[in-house]
Amino acid sequence: MKVLNKFDTDQLKISRVKTTPQNVQESNEGLFSAKLNLPKAADHCGMTHKEMKMIFWEYLKYHPPTYENK
Repeated sequence: MKVLNKFDTDQLKISRVKTTPQNVQESNEGLFSAKLNLPKAADHCGMTHKEMKMIFWEYLKYHPPTYENK
C-alpha cells in the first residue's frame, strides 16, 4: 500500500476530457434546458468556465427561447 506524501501532486491532477463537437452540444443543451449547471457543463466537455460561458452565449444567439410570454 502506497502512503501519499503531501508533496505528491501527481495524485491530485484531474485528467482533462477531450473537447468534441458532441460533448459541446450536449453541454449547451444541458445548460439551455437547465439540466446542467455551468461547472458541470464545462467539465463535461473539457473547457474552462470562461470558455463554456462564451460558447453558451453564442449558442443562445441562434436558439430562440422555448417559452411564451403572456
